[in-house]
Amino acid sequence: MTWLIEGDRSGTTRSALYVYVDERAQIAGAAFFGRQVVLAAQSDAAIDAFAEMAPAYRFERMVVAPRPTVERFWARVRAWHAPPRAVRESQPVLAVDSHTLRGDRNGVIVRRARPTEWEAVAHNSAKMIEHELEYDPRSFAAEFNANVRMMIDRGLWWVGESDGKLCFFCNAGPRSAQTLQLQGIWTPPNLRGRGLATSALYGICRQLLEDSPSLSLYVNGFNEPALRLYDRTGFRRVGEFQTLLF
Repeated sequence: MTWLIEGDRSGTTRSALYVYVDERAQIAGAAFFGRQVVLAAQSDAAIDAFAEMAPAYRFERMVVAPRPTVERFWARVRAWHAPPRAVRESQPVLAVDSHTLRGDRNGVIVRRARPTEWEAVAHNSAKMIEHELEYDPRSFAAEFNANVRMMIDRGLWWVGESDGKLCFFCNAGPRSAQTLQLQGIWTPPNLRGRGLATSALYGICRQLLEDSPSLSLYVNGFNEPALRLYDRTGFRRVGEFQTLLF
Protein backbone atom coordinates (compact mmCIF):
# COMPACT_ATOMS: atom_id res chain seq x y z
CA MET A 1 0.00 0.00 0.00
CA THR A 2 2.81 2.42 0.84
CA TRP A 3 4.50 1.58 -2.46
CA LEU A 4 1.33 2.36 -4.40
CA ILE A 5 0.67 5.61 -2.57
CA GLU A 6 4.23 6.89 -2.78
CA GLY A 7 5.38 5.52 -6.11
CA ASP A 8 2.54 4.96 -8.58
CA ARG A 9 1.28 8.21 -10.08
CA SER A 10 -0.75 6.65 -12.90
CA GLY A 11 -4.34 7.78 -13.20
CA THR A 12 -5.60 4.20 -13.13
CA THR A 13 -3.95 3.52 -9.79
CA ARG A 14 -4.82 6.86 -8.22
CA SER A 15 -8.49 6.43 -9.12
CA ALA A 16 -8.57 3.08 -7.29
CA LEU A 17 -6.92 4.29 -4.06
CA TYR A 18 -9.09 5.45 -1.17
CA VAL A 19 -8.58 6.50 2.43
CA TYR A 20 -11.01 6.50 5.34
CA VAL A 21 -11.02 9.64 7.49
CA ASP A 22 -12.43 9.24 11.01
CA GLU A 23 -14.38 11.69 13.17
CA ARG A 24 -11.12 13.30 14.34
CA ALA A 25 -10.16 14.03 10.73
CA GLN A 26 -7.42 11.38 10.96
CA ILE A 27 -6.73 8.81 8.26
CA ALA A 28 -7.73 5.46 9.79
CA GLY A 29 -7.53 3.20 6.75
CA ALA A 30 -6.59 2.85 3.10
CA ALA A 31 -7.80 0.57 0.33
CA PHE A 32 -6.81 -0.24 -3.23
CA PHE A 33 -9.51 -1.65 -5.51
CA GLY A 34 -7.58 -3.17 -8.41
CA ARG A 35 -7.30 -6.72 -9.70
CA GLN A 36 -5.86 -7.28 -6.25
CA VAL A 37 -7.91 -5.61 -3.51
CA VAL A 38 -5.61 -4.56 -0.67
CA LEU A 39 -6.95 -3.29 2.64
CA ALA A 40 -5.12 -1.50 5.45
CA ALA A 41 -7.63 -0.44 8.07
CA GLN A 42 -7.26 0.47 11.73
CA SER A 43 -10.93 0.37 12.68
CA ASP A 44 -14.10 -1.60 12.03
CA ALA A 45 -15.69 1.60 10.73
CA ALA A 46 -13.02 1.87 8.03
CA ILE A 47 -13.45 -1.75 6.97
CA ASP A 48 -17.22 -1.32 6.83
CA ALA A 49 -16.85 1.83 4.73
CA PHE A 50 -14.62 0.03 2.23
CA ALA A 51 -17.10 -2.86 2.12
CA GLU A 52 -19.81 -0.38 1.14
CA MET A 53 -17.65 0.73 -1.80
CA ALA A 54 -16.86 -2.79 -2.97
CA PRO A 55 -19.91 -3.31 -5.24
CA ALA A 56 -18.44 -0.75 -7.65
CA TYR A 57 -15.34 -2.94 -8.08
CA ARG A 58 -16.28 -6.53 -8.95
CA PHE A 59 -13.40 -7.74 -11.08
CA GLU A 60 -10.78 -8.54 -8.46
CA ARG A 61 -8.75 -11.73 -8.56
CA MET A 62 -8.03 -11.63 -4.86
CA VAL A 63 -8.54 -9.77 -1.59
CA VAL A 64 -5.58 -9.61 0.77
CA ALA A 65 -5.09 -7.91 4.15
CA PRO A 66 -4.35 -8.78 7.78
CA ARG A 67 -6.52 -11.73 8.69
CA PRO A 68 -9.06 -9.94 10.98
CA THR A 69 -9.54 -7.27 8.31
CA VAL A 70 -10.33 -9.80 5.57
CA GLU A 71 -12.69 -11.70 7.85
CA ARG A 72 -14.71 -8.57 8.70
CA PHE A 73 -14.68 -7.30 5.10
CA TRP A 74 -15.92 -10.65 3.77
CA ALA A 75 -18.67 -10.80 6.40
CA ARG A 76 -19.92 -7.48 5.03
CA VAL A 77 -19.83 -8.37 1.31
CA ARG A 78 -20.49 -12.11 1.14
CA ALA A 79 -24.27 -11.72 0.77
CA TRP A 80 -23.89 -10.26 -2.73
CA HIS A 81 -20.36 -11.30 -3.73
CA ALA A 82 -19.47 -14.39 -5.74
CA PRO A 83 -17.88 -16.98 -3.44
CA PRO A 84 -14.09 -17.34 -3.49
CA ARG A 85 -12.71 -20.32 -5.38
CA ALA A 86 -10.08 -20.71 -2.66
CA VAL A 87 -9.27 -19.21 0.73
CA ARG A 88 -5.78 -18.96 2.18
CA GLU A 89 -6.87 -18.82 5.81
CA SER A 90 -3.53 -18.14 7.44
CA GLN A 91 -0.51 -16.57 5.76
CA PRO A 92 2.30 -15.72 8.17
CA VAL A 93 4.07 -12.45 7.38
CA LEU A 94 7.81 -12.88 7.87
CA ALA A 95 10.72 -10.44 7.95
CA VAL A 96 14.50 -10.57 8.10
CA ASP A 97 17.21 -7.94 8.54
CA SER A 98 20.99 -7.90 8.56
CA HIS A 99 21.06 -8.87 12.25
CA THR A 100 18.83 -11.94 11.94
CA LEU A 101 19.91 -13.21 8.49
CA ARG A 102 21.59 -16.61 8.69
CA GLY A 103 23.26 -18.91 6.20
CA ASP A 104 26.05 -19.40 3.70
CA ARG A 105 26.13 -19.35 -0.08
CA ASN A 106 27.95 -22.70 -0.29
CA GLY A 107 29.06 -22.14 -3.86
CA VAL A 108 25.66 -21.00 -5.17
CA ILE A 109 26.00 -17.95 -7.41
CA VAL A 110 23.33 -15.29 -6.91
CA ARG A 111 22.73 -12.50 -9.40
CA ARG A 112 20.08 -10.57 -11.28
CA ALA A 113 18.46 -12.51 -14.11
CA ARG A 114 19.75 -11.75 -17.59
CA PRO A 115 17.46 -10.69 -20.45
CA THR A 116 18.38 -13.86 -22.33
CA GLU A 117 16.99 -15.94 -19.45
CA TRP A 118 13.47 -14.51 -19.61
CA GLU A 119 11.90 -17.74 -20.87
CA ALA A 120 13.29 -19.76 -17.95
CA VAL A 121 12.22 -17.06 -15.51
CA ALA A 122 8.73 -16.85 -17.03
CA HIS A 123 8.32 -20.64 -16.98
CA ASN A 124 9.30 -20.97 -13.34
CA SER A 125 7.31 -17.91 -12.31
CA ALA A 126 4.23 -19.41 -13.96
CA LYS A 127 4.79 -22.70 -12.14
CA MET A 128 5.00 -20.86 -8.82
CA ILE A 129 1.78 -18.93 -9.49
CA GLU A 130 0.01 -22.08 -10.65
CA HIS A 131 1.07 -23.86 -7.46
CA GLU A 132 0.29 -21.02 -5.04
CA LEU A 133 -2.72 -19.32 -6.64
CA GLU A 134 -4.19 -22.23 -8.61
CA TYR A 135 -4.31 -20.58 -12.00
CA ASP A 136 -1.91 -20.52 -14.96
CA PRO A 137 -0.87 -16.94 -15.83
CA ARG A 138 0.19 -18.15 -19.26
CA SER A 139 -3.49 -17.99 -20.17
CA PHE A 140 -2.57 -14.32 -20.67
CA ALA A 141 0.80 -15.17 -22.21
CA ALA A 142 1.58 -11.91 -23.99
CA GLU A 143 0.89 -9.75 -20.93
CA PHE A 144 2.59 -12.16 -18.53
CA ASN A 145 5.74 -12.56 -20.63
CA ALA A 146 5.99 -8.82 -21.21
CA ASN A 147 5.77 -8.19 -17.48
CA VAL A 148 8.52 -10.73 -16.75
CA ARG A 149 10.80 -9.19 -19.37
CA MET A 150 10.13 -5.68 -18.06
CA MET A 151 11.00 -6.75 -14.51
CA ILE A 152 14.22 -8.39 -15.70
CA ASP A 153 15.16 -5.22 -17.58
CA ARG A 154 14.57 -3.26 -14.36
CA GLY A 155 16.83 -5.63 -12.40
CA LEU A 156 14.04 -6.96 -10.19
CA TRP A 157 14.29 -10.68 -10.93
CA TRP A 158 16.99 -12.60 -9.07
CA VAL A 159 18.27 -16.12 -9.64
CA GLY A 160 20.50 -18.65 -7.97
CA GLU A 161 22.87 -20.64 -10.16
CA SER A 162 24.57 -23.94 -9.34
CA ASP A 163 26.69 -26.03 -11.72
CA GLY A 164 25.59 -23.84 -14.58
CA LYS A 165 21.85 -24.36 -13.90
CA LEU A 166 19.33 -21.89 -12.58
CA CYS A 167 18.25 -23.39 -9.27
CA PHE A 168 16.28 -20.62 -7.58
CA PHE A 169 14.05 -17.68 -8.54
CA CYS A 170 12.60 -14.67 -6.74
CA ASN A 171 11.82 -11.05 -7.45
CA ALA A 172 12.03 -7.78 -5.59
CA GLY A 173 8.49 -6.48 -5.24
CA PRO A 174 6.92 -3.43 -3.58
CA ARG A 175 9.13 -1.44 -1.23
CA SER A 176 8.90 1.31 1.35
CA ALA A 177 11.37 3.05 3.63
CA GLN A 178 10.88 0.18 6.10
CA THR A 179 11.02 -2.95 3.96
CA LEU A 180 11.23 -4.62 0.55
CA GLN A 181 8.79 -7.42 -0.21
CA LEU A 182 10.14 -10.62 -1.80
CA GLN A 183 7.86 -12.36 -4.29
CA GLY A 184 7.86 -15.26 -6.73
CA ILE A 185 10.09 -17.45 -4.57
CA TRP A 186 10.50 -20.81 -6.30
CA THR A 187 12.87 -23.75 -6.57
CA PRO A 188 12.36 -26.18 -9.48
CA PRO A 189 11.05 -29.46 -7.98
CA ASN A 190 13.88 -31.54 -9.46
CA LEU A 191 16.47 -29.40 -7.63
CA ARG A 192 14.91 -29.47 -4.18
CA GLY A 193 16.35 -31.19 -1.12
CA ARG A 194 19.96 -30.18 -1.83
CA GLY A 195 20.17 -26.99 0.22
CA LEU A 196 20.31 -24.85 -2.93
CA ALA A 197 17.29 -22.72 -2.00
CA THR A 198 18.72 -21.97 1.45
CA SER A 199 22.04 -20.86 0.00
CA ALA A 200 20.46 -18.86 -2.84
CA LEU A 201 17.94 -17.10 -0.61
CA TYR A 202 20.64 -16.21 1.88
CA GLY A 203 22.85 -14.77 -0.86
CA ILE A 204 20.06 -12.74 -2.44
CA CYS A 205 18.89 -11.41 0.92
CA ARG A 206 22.42 -10.41 1.82
CA GLN A 207 22.70 -8.30 -1.33
CA LEU A 208 19.24 -6.75 -1.07
CA LEU A 209 19.80 -5.81 2.57
CA GLU A 210 22.59 -3.51 1.45
CA ASP A 211 19.88 -1.14 0.20
CA SER A 212 16.89 -1.97 2.42
CA PRO A 213 16.66 -2.11 6.23
CA SER A 214 14.58 -5.29 6.08
CA LEU A 215 13.02 -7.81 3.71
CA SER A 216 9.54 -9.23 4.09
CA LEU A 217 7.26 -11.82 2.53
CA TYR A 218 4.12 -13.77 3.28
CA VAL A 219 3.58 -17.47 2.85
CA ASN A 220 0.74 -19.96 3.10
CA GLY A 221 0.62 -21.40 6.60
CA PHE A 222 0.34 -24.95 5.26
CA ASN A 223 3.53 -24.63 3.19
CA GLU A 224 5.81 -26.26 5.72
CA PRO A 225 8.87 -26.68 3.44
CA ALA A 226 8.80 -22.94 2.68
CA LEU A 227 8.40 -22.07 6.35
CA ARG A 228 11.42 -24.22 7.18
CA LEU A 229 13.42 -22.48 4.45
CA TYR A 230 12.59 -19.05 5.81
CA ASP A 231 13.34 -20.14 9.37
CA ARG A 232 16.76 -21.43 8.31
CA THR A 233 17.61 -18.08 6.76
CA GLY A 234 16.54 -16.05 9.79
CA PHE A 235 13.06 -14.80 8.90
CA ARG A 236 10.81 -14.18 11.90
CA ARG A 237 7.04 -13.84 12.09
CA VAL A 238 5.75 -10.27 12.30
CA GLY A 239 2.08 -10.62 11.32
CA GLU A 240 -0.57 -12.68 9.55
CA PHE A 241 -2.47 -12.14 6.31
CA GLN A 242 -5.45 -13.88 4.75
CA THR A 243 -6.26 -14.04 1.03
CA LEU A 244 -9.50 -14.73 -0.82
CA LEU A 245 -8.98 -15.98 -4.38
CA PHE A 246 -11.62 -15.49 -7.07
